[in-house]
Amino acid sequence: MNKQQIYSSEKLFTGTEWLLNHAIVVLDNKIVDMVPVTSIQTTTAKHFPIIAPAFIDIQIYGAYDKLLAVYPDADALHKLYAYCSGGGASHFQPTVATNSYDVFYKSIDAVKAYWNGGGKGCIGLHIEGPWIHPQKKGAHMESFIHSPTEEAAKELLEYGKGVITMITLAPEVCSKKVIELVRSYGVIISAGHSNASYEEALAAFDSGIPAATHLYNAMSPLQHRAPGMVGAVFNHPKVMASIVPDGYHVDFAAIQIAKKIMKERLFVITDAVTETNSGPYAHRLVGDKYESNGILSGSALTMGKSLRNLIFKVGIEPAEALRMVSLYPAQVMNKTGLSGKIEKGDTANLVFLNENFDVQGVVALS
Repeated sequence: MNKQQIYSSEKLFTGTEWLLNHAIVVLDNKIVDMVPVTSIQTTTAKHFPIIAPAFIDIQIYGAYDKLLAVYPDADALHKLYAYCSGGGASHFQPTVATNSYDVFYKSIDAVKAYWNGGGKGCIGLHIEGPWIHPQKKGAHMESFIHSPTEEAAKELLEYGKGVITMITLAPEVCSKKVIELVRSYGVIISAGHSNASYEEALAAFDSGIPAATHLYNAMSPLQHRAPGMVGAVFNHPKVMASIVPDGYHVDFAAIQIAKKIMKERLFVITDAVTETNSGPYAHRLVGDKYESNGILSGSALTMGKSLRNLIFKVGIEPAEALRMVSLYPAQVMNKTGLSGKIEKGDTANLVFLNENFDVQGVVALS
């Protein structure tokens, strides 16, 4: 049995509301109570200015010089977990960009090995591409891009059953049968790297695609006579979209505009990569962002830095910014035990922040 832990705070954000001067009581990794500080022995509590649900990053490629696509092994995932938890995230979804099927299969094996070795926090594998539109490839390698056959899709999905949790694809390059096949495996489809028209994108969202990948980036833009995928994301009542709040992928003013339109449908990913000298993606740190072959290829964000950018550079109020890095990603993934909230009975996945919303530590127990 684990020892009881008590964490007290001046401001506790549950994911839905602020509780002032409250404490969280944790026993056997579970939250058993949330009570006013006056009702506990504060000498036994660890105190922080702010406690909130730990963050969730559903698109990140590598950390500490080990890009998963280049080093598809459990150690790369341990490094990712350390990087994510250092930035306040308890859970992460490692991502592999457009590549060979061999790399996808090895990455699936890496996730299995990580889980079998007791690795924590890994939601599953996100495969971004290669079923995307070459005109919206961004930094992705065009030589790998193609429309999938049902046979190839089924082989990948079968091998990755229980491991692949998300696939980013361009709906206009995939047949309805392929899209239905992906969904039949319980894999979440996110539309991205797409040149779909406004009408094609709306039809894809109406057919059940619940999300879009890195809003604005690598998708047909909003134009006054051709609203594109960006316009479809804005106008659709349900589809959610990720965004990369580093000021390079998207101007902070453009995030403000999207937030006003989309409200709770907009959430954060870091899209973070790491330095690498091998493989098709030679990411290089240029200032505070990464480039590959001279093209913007990933961020240098953590979820903690993303939160501060949302609050101090975009102007989003703290409670909503916190939801964008925890509650809303959890809603997209829709996995048991991943709520993005602090509630009685939940596993204690908590982030500790100071008054300036800097990450001070994280409790990640699942």
